Amino acid sequence: MANVSVAAEWQLLYNRYYRKPELYPMRWKHIDLARNKVAVAPFAGPIAVIRDDSKIVQLHAESALRKLRLFSSSGTLLTDTVWRHPGGRLIAMSWTDDQTLVCVVQDGTVYRYDVHANLIEPNISLGKECFEQNVADCVFWGNGLVCITEQNQLFCISDFRNPNPVKLADPVIDEPPHCMAVIEPQYTMSGNVEVLLGVGDALVLAVEEDGVQQLGVGLLRGPLQKMVVSRDGKWLASFTHDGRLLVTTSDLTDVIIERECESALPPEQLAWCGMDAVLLYWDDMLLMMGPDGDPVHYFYDEPIILIPECDGVRILSNTSMEFVQRVPDSTVSIFTIGSTSPAALLYDALDHFDRRSAKADENLRLIKSSLPEAVEACVDAAGHEFDVSRQQTLLRAASYGQAFCSNFQRDRIQEMCKILRVLNAVRSPEIGIPLSIHQYKLLTASVLIGRLINAHQHLLALRISEYLGMNQEVVIMHWACSKITASSAIPDATLLEILLDKLKLCKGISYAAVAAHADKSGRRKLAASLVEHEPRSFKQVPLLLSIGEEDVAFVKATECGDTDLVYLVLFHIWQKRQPLDFFGTVQARPLARDLFITYARCYKHEFLKDFFLSTGQLQDVAFLLWKESWELGKNPMASKGSPLHGPRIKLIEKAQNLFAETKEHTFESKAAEEHAKLLRIQHELEVTTKQAIFVDSSISDTIRTCIVLGNHRAATRVKTEFKVSEKRWYWLKVFALATIKDWAALEKFSKEKKPPIGYRPFVEACIEADEKAEAIKYIPKLADPRERAESYARIGMAKEAADAASQAKDGELLGRLKLTFAQNAAASSLFDTLRDRLSFQGAS
Repeated sequence: MANVSVAAEWQLLYNRYYRKPELYPMRWKHIDLARNKVAVAPFAGPIAVIRDDSKIVQLHAESALRKLRLFSSSGTLLTDTVWRHPGGRLIAMSWTDDQTLVCVVQDGTVYRYDVHANLIEPNISLGKECFEQNVADCVFWGNGLVCITEQNQLFCISDFRNPNPVKLADPVIDEPPHCMAVIEPQYTMSGNVEVLLGVGDALVLAVEEDGVQQLGVGLLRGPLQKMVVSRDGKWLASFTHDGRLLVTTSDLTDVIIERECESALPPEQLAWCGMDAVLLYWDDMLLMMGPDGDPVHYFYDEPIILIPECDGVRILSNTSMEFVQRVPDSTVSIFTIGSTSPAALLYDALDHFDRRSAKADENLRLIKSSLPEAVEACVDAAGHEFDVSRQQTLLRAASYGQAFCSNFQRDRIQEMCKILRVLNAVRSPEIGIPLSIHQYKLLTASVLIGRLINAHQHLLALRISEYLGMNQEVVIMHWACSKITASSAIPDATLLEILLDKLKLCKGISYAAVAAHADKSGRRKLAASLVEHEPRSFKQVPLLLSIGEEDVAFVKATECGDTDLVYLVLFHIWQKRQPLDFFGTVQARPLARDLFITYARCYKHEFLKDFFLSTGQLQDVAFLLWKESWELGKNPMASKGSPLHGPRIKLIEKAQNLFAETKEHTFESKAAEEHAKLLRIQHELEVTTKQAIFVDSSISDTIRTCIVLGNHRAATRVKTEFKVSEKRWYWLKVFALATIKDWAALEKFSKEKKPPIGYRPFVEACIEADEKAEAIKYIPKLADPRERAESYARIGMAKEAADAASQAKDGELLGRLKLTFAQNAAASSLFDTLRDRLSFQGAS
């Protein structure tokens, strides 16, 4: 009997069954669809209702001001707002995929609302041309729209997420089209929207951005009055002038179905029901036609709205919300009258089992080999049911069959139970989202949760997230932000306690994001309290800065040791505070101070000097000045001998004065003093000699250069000024004279007095200059015979070297000298003789 009552609700269309269960009796009152413009969102979304300003209607007790009202699918009022927009009458409205209500007015302005009837800024204009011509009609799809003006020009917005109005090609028609439909961009060859216009006697124009194409030539026998494209973009259902339903390919090359209808008047609405049937609605009759067979009639004594879905059509009337859908094959196999399928026998076996009849076992024996398929059919049928008791019965049948089926996937029933619990929860009239299981799978659980969140159904969204094992952070975050927005009358301390009680439910939640919303809502104290609970410094510190808690941000940044965060706080405070205040803040924090100094040394010298002066670090200021003097020397304008060396000297003198004020930097003070003095002398020398070769050279190089240039007086002055020692002076002058090969001056210099460095540097200088004759003058004057021997050897005088080595009585030296003269056999023999003699004397 149960099977009979279920199947009795079905209608047979050709070889397929259809059903039309009532989803809800509508909860609204005094809503007449005939008096209003209505837009219903797909996937069981909300309903938008506004009084139709193109009709003359009796107002009864309502206000003359029009209201835009939003309802759930069960007719529960969600919100409303007064419509006050200029721009002429409302042409059309529709919902986008992300549940944004799009309203197009006569002058081409597009207004958008969220699900709480809040206007989304900015408004969109379809352009000046559209404004001048006035919008006549609109067709919407997913996230786009096409409108036609009173002068038959087409304008398109292909995606409201990036709303750029585009004018399509001119269709070049004088009369408005009989009907209009759209093929969505993802189903066209070009990837752009294609608009179909029914024009003339038997012609359809396909209009794109870059051209117009004629379709249906030779195929159509008359004008089309109504048309609609299937969800997959492949088929076009149309109503002809002579009362026929015509189904063709979307390019109008082939006729698939051609059926006579019961009226030659064009239907008010035309819609696809899945991919197998088409619904046509006249004033009091809904006709469902399939590929063959008798059509199905539904009669209504009130206006209805057809809402196409992916697996059927929802029907909205003044009093109810219904859903026309093809009966799933699994349901047909179970509930068809007289069905003997395994699924039907399993369902019947459960009934016998409940009545404790032995026939339950008999049924199970009959379907033993097909038991897995029967269990799967019961599970699938349960998923497609809206009636909860029928769901439970079908799942019990599946569970009963599974007990005798060892090879059935065990978690299949559990998965279906989860899905149905979620669907039943959102289908309740209080929530009003009557999703089918097919719609739910296409929409996905995460999108459903997002829609519940946007509708402020946070508790249900949280429970579903928890039940499905999904991340709850998004739900709790949105709830917290909504709570802050809606709780302006609640004190900060009380609201903080409420928020923390819920936020702690989710580990790792971003307190900073909630605090940012609190700050945006003007509750800075609450934001400061919330951000204290944020464990991640990289989120905490920027927010503390934005709410004016710089000192706290400094503490948090330095505690975590993240140099990037410390620099962030440094630069923020640097811009906002006076220099002295900033210096005091930085000086109190070692890490911040070190980072500031490191940065300022590279980019902000003057500011760093101010900082050092404010903190009494005079020596650091002096070092900076000294460094600046070197940088000034690298300036391309500061060529050698340039007056720019004057500022360099002054900088060094300033540094010397600062060093002198601290007892610990006596050496640096003296060094700076001498550096300034040296620079001054070098500058004078360059001016005098007109040669840019002195500045930035050392004292020794300066003396050497003076001697090379023959300016012995200047060299002596440098020696005297910087107290150069006699030994150093002799070394420098000897090699300088050798460099210019002034041997007479060198000899004279050697005779002035006994050289404090001895005569070896004289010998070395001559040998390096390859002047053996000059070297011979000084070698005899060497006091150490070993040095004489080695010097003679270097200039190739073997006999003299041997004589000197014999005086030294050093056998090792003789051996080395022999190696030096290895190519000279006589010299080698001489050294061997001397070494043997020395060895004999040592033995005796």
